[in-house]
This record gives sequence, structure tokens and C-alpha cells, in this order.
Amino acid sequence: MRQRRLKNEINVVPYIDVMLVLLVIFMVATPMMTTGSVELPSSGTAPQKPDKFTRVQIKDDGSLSIFDTNGKERSVKGIKELKGELAALKEADEKMAILIAGAKETQYKNVIEVLDEAKRAGFQKVGLETASK
Repeated sequence: MRQRRLKNEINVVPYIDVMLVLLVIFMVATPMMTTGSVELPSSGTAPQKPDKFTRVQIKDDGSLSIFDTNGKERSVKGIKELKGELAALKEADEKMAILIAGAKETQYKNVIEVLDEAKRAGFQKVGLETASK
């Protein structure tokens, strides 16, 4: 009887096919994951603004401004200075509401940082300002 000879090779063609498919998937998906800003929607069901509030505005470049209850604007030079301003506002009025207004091209992380600082300062009423439909 004749013995069969064993082949000790691995066919790599299916592995190359799988790798090429994965490469194409990642090439298509990667540009979608690198967007830096969020387009904030307008809201038709948002409650009315409170009578007395302070607005923190975040511009496209990440700079901050605080508008007091009279509408007077003060520029803030970063999140650390904002922390001090919010602490002073909290001492002046315990029940003050804070509205955070982000420009259309504001990075989402800037909005979250301002929200965190307002909550850490102890404000109970913190909201996002949206445009009415």
C-alpha cells in the first residue's frame, strides 16, 4: 500500500481577503469618528427661561463669557477663572439659575467642562440654552 504524503503549508489567501475587507471598513469609518464639534439642536419643548438667571456663553474658539442678570458681559480667561466667578455668584444668590449657551461650532468637551464646574459650585438649576423653533 502506498503512503500519502502530508502537506505542511497554510493557505493564507483567505486571511489576506479578510484583512483587506477590514482595512476598507476602517478607512471608511475613521473619518466619521474624528468630528470635533456637535451641532446643538433647537428645541420646541424647552421650558421657559427663569426670570433671574446668569448665562455662561462658550464661543467657537472655546473662550468664555459670563452675562449677569442685567445682561452685562464679562470675559473669563479659562475654566479656573470661571470657577471663581461661579463661587462668587453662588455666595451672592443661593437660588440663581445658570444657563449655558454654546455657539454652533463649540466643541462638546467645552460644554461638559462648564456644566461640571456649575454643578461643582453647587448650583441646583443648571440648563442648556437652546434656540426656539
